[in-house]
Amino acid sequence: MKIIELIIDEEAELFGIDAISLVEKPAIESDFLALKGEKVVLAEADADKRMLIGAALIPDKPIYRASGGDEFHVYFSKRTVRRAMELFFKYGNQSNTTLEHEHKLNGLSVVESWIVESKENDKSAMYNLDVPVGTWMVSVKVENDAIWKDWVRSDKVKGFSIEGYFIDKMEAQNREKMMEELKKLLTANA
Repeated sequence: MKIIELIIDEEAELFGIDAISLVEKPAIESDFLALKGEKVVLAEADADKRMLIGAALIPDKPIYRASGGDEFHVYFSKRTVRRAMELFFKYGNQSNTTLEHEHKLNGLSVVESWIVESKENDKSAMYNLDVPVGTWMVSVKVENDAIWKDWVRSDKVKGFSIEGYFIDKMEAQNREKMMEELKKLLTANA
């Protein structure tokens, strides 16, 4: 089966990650952890944190896709994962969330984000989330009562899935070569 590396084309009109979706079956096969009622010093003893912590994007993880009768896997390099995270915040998308990629949600926001630098010494290990180095982790605060009660607490959603615009690295390289050839032809004919 064909494996395609996806990259960000920052020269395209649309690129990077627009939103993070709560989904039942995350394509990256990594569920989030829902924090509820943890006791924290200086915080209300029974306060409900309503935090979801999990992987938004895992580098080099094959993700199955099917399109137009073709089946293939896509993946993102560590470099693309880091750049996707940077652009997500650069363009202020931390409150852009959806449910199953279909319904825009209010009252959810990414309040913490990091790239895993060490499996043993990372915050993800504290929550027993086994993810590789280079993974983009997020903490999402859920202030939407209906989403928390009807979707998170009832286990209808189990993880995060990104929504964004990426291109096939091979197609991008081919396009670049074609543009170079075109420039050479135009220069030769001038």
